[in-house]
Amino acid sequence: MKGSVLSKDKILERVERGDIKISPYSIDNVCPAGYDLTLSNEFRYYKTEIKEVIIKEDTDYTNYTEKVIVEDGSYLTLLPKETVLGITTEKITLSNNLCGLLNGRSRFARMGLFIHITAFFMNPGISNRQVLEIHNSSPYVLKLKPGTKICQFIFLNMDGSAKYSGKFINQDL
Repeated sequence: MKGSVLSKDKILERVERGDIKISPYSIDNVCPAGYDLTLSNEFRYYKTEIKEVIIKEDTDYTNYTEKVIVEDGSYLTLLPKETVLGITTEKITLSNNLCGLLNGRSRFARMGLFIHITAFFMNPGISNRQVLEIHNSSPYVLKLKPGTKICQFIFLNMDGSAKYSGKFINQDL
């Protein structure tokens, strides 16, 4: 059925057929209606010395952020009301008749952690890791551990076929 969410058995079928490629892949991450993605150790902090940014089509977030790699066994400290960019460990590749939604996990949302602020739609034909707009809306300091199953990818059948070819086709952090 077009426009439907794929269930676990359909996800497994589409992985077997090659319509969905996930690297690295673990069958343990397949959920009843999605796939759990893990948090990488790569992040981008917003530069605090910049006080104003003009938002227009060619605004490049890399000019306003600084890349940080969290060492093995360490955590990323996220202060209250702070936002950072993160990225998933897994690379997702979709066929041209599938698209997806990126969804935060409720266990972390209940702690005031937003995994993505607005960019939750994943276009058909993508082949990349998912950038996360992570925000701490809680009054607490939160410590993010790389390797945590931080969000879920929901796979959707499309009514038709298309392929994304935009700015972030080979996105990285």
